Amino acid sequence: MPAITPLQLRLARTALRLGVRELAQAAEVSPATIMRFESERTGMQTGTLARVEAALAARGVIFVPAEPGGSATIRVREDPA
Repeated sequence: MPAITPLQLRLARTALRLGVRELAQAAEVSPATIMRFESERTGMQTGTLARVEAALAARGVIFVPAEPGGSATIRVREDPA
């Protein structure tokens, strides 16, 4: 599965109305890690990115990979599992 993108992370946080600190706490990473990734200043280690993705998926976010000529995006389940 391709890694999530900074844009997808921003979209997910916005859709969930989730602050940087709230996401960082849920994913057990520093807020600075989230901010640096979202601003595309740095990448994120695989394990860290997996924790962030899992925290968002637990809240109903589905990451949709880019199709040819398109951008990666997200969807949010109405009733998260």
